[in-house]
Amino acid sequence: MSVRTIAGLARDGGVGVETVRFYQRRGLLPTPERWSRDGIGGGIRRYGEEDVRRLRFIRSAQTAGFTLEQIRELLSLDAGEDRARARELAAGRLEALDRTIADLEVARTALRRLARACASEDKGPCPIIAAFQGTPS
Repeated sequence: MSVRTIAGLARDGGVGVETVRFYQRRGLLPTPERWSRDGIGGGIRRYGEEDVRRLRFIRSAQTAGFTLEQIRELLSLDAGEDRARARELAAGRLEALDRTIADLEVARTALRRLARACASEDKGPCPIIAAFQGTPS
């Protein structure tokens, strides 16, 4: 079994050491005992492959937009194999993403329209700036 320090765990998980500590404080990652040559005690903490897997899962779930609370629940479901609840969480996240995408498409259309208006007029206030300031163009 490959073991690593917290710095090695952070590196292998693609995060910083403080991120690992944050996840530990939030209860998403376990905090192992300190080990020394004499056994448990004042030495350093050692992390294994399961810790790397868990850290990567957390990062991937965050990238997908899950909250830390939802990630905590998904991690607990991983152990219990509750597929129905995992599907329910994923479906809720998909609905939220669909709403965000729809909002972004509306914003993109509006910004394109403003950019065209800005390019077509040489005088007067820029329609883009006027729109963001809340003034009529």
